[in-house]
Amino acid sequence: MSRASAVRRIGLVVLAANVVLAAAKGWVWLGTGSLAVGSEAANSLVDAVYATVVLAGLYLTTQPPDSEHPHGHERIEPFVALAIALGIFLTGGTVLFQSVSAILSDTVTATESPTAIAVLGGAALVKAGLYRYSLSASNTHDSPALAATALDNRNDVLTAGAALFGVLGARFGVPLLDPLAAALVSVGILYTGVEVVRDNVPYLVGGAPSETLQRRILRRALAHPDVEGAHDVIAHYVGPEIDVSLHIEVEGDRTLREAHAIESAVVESIRALERVDDVFVHIDPKELGEWKRDPTTDRLVRGTDERPDDEPKVDGGRG
Repeated sequence: MSRASAVRRIGLVVLAANVVLAAAKGWVWLGTGSLAVGSEAANSLVDAVYATVVLAGLYLTTQPPDSEHPHGHERIEPFVALAIALGIFLTGGTVLFQSVSAILSDTVTATESPTAIAVLGGAALVKAGLYRYSLSASNTHDSPALAATALDNRNDVLTAGAALFGVLGARFGVPLLDPLAAALVSVGILYTGVEVVRDNVPYLVGGAPSETLQRRILRRALAHPDVEGAHDVIAHYVGPEIDVSLHIEVEGDRTLREAHAIESAVVESIRALERVDDVFVHIDPKELGEWKRDPTTDRLVRGTDERPDDEPKVDGGRG
């Protein structure tokens, strides 16, 4: 299945699950008045709303390139993830406000309903399944939006569990556990929002990928037999994809055709790495002395991470 079809399918599954859970929790809340159950109903309702936004965003990100977007639309995806973060913050703030208000006003409404216990337990199981499903898909397709969705579903497992704890507390004669559980849930919700923002900001501000990937990029360039050295290696995110630029040194007596062939081979080798989009290679004739010591390049090439089989051991060039 293509990446586009996979992410759309996951968006539909998450949307359908949240609609069903919001309806079930809302029905139980109307019958019991439990704050913990009500906060969970609100959580699922917000989840359903933002799942609709996510689905629309994923539809846009999986559209093919066109004249106005020659690199495709995947760079929209971090914005989709931030929309998820906004929904998470809204939910967390609402639950915290309701919980603190109930505790301060001494108007705790709890329930001992077996139906509430069953619905919250079932919700936790459903969300655990969605978390594993979304996480696996985000790893397979390297999708920031699906990674954010997975984090939100993990968060919902905790919220449902905390709400269940509150309902059970009321059943054993401690109704105050209901709003306390909801307040604890809100803290977890807000922290998840921070995680989503933290994970996606680098995609929007041109952050660098991991040093492991930078090292693989450099070694791909230096693995070419005609490349004598490399410097000014820059890799940065443009949306969820990575653009790379670097200088390589070759013998100055190469013909234009030979230099072009070397450049093309290096570009294709680096571009074969997952999530790398554009690669720009500048060729320096070795004899002109334009090579300069690059501490970042030296550090990367001397790294100790395990090399894939297709990346032979190389050195950093002259120096």
